[in-house]
Amino acid sequence: MRLSISSRARIDLDAIWTYVAAESGSIEPANRLIASIMRSIYLLRGTPFLGRSRDSDLRPGLRSLPSGSYVIFYRVKQPTVRIVRVLHGARDAGVLLANE
Repeated sequence: MRLSISSRARIDLDAIWTYVAAESGSIEPANRLIASIMRSIYLLRGTPFLGRSRDSDLRPGLRSLPSGSYVIFYRVKQPTVRIVRVLHGARDAGVLLANE
């Protein structure tokens, strides 16, 4: 399947990297974390229904896949997996995904 990452998800990834780099005082932990999240995202190309459906609790057609402390939110519309957001698991996904 084709993979598409929304501009909002790219902003999320940049913000995650910046936060981790600033908090740790090093870019290495930030690079490792983003690489780990990206491995999870690339996994969805071959197994798009790996994550759980969020039809009933968030939005119809939305799915999620955890990646460490983060959650990848995405939609599958053949032949594309569209990454919508990447959020920390402690954040209120319902509020942040209200307009997605």
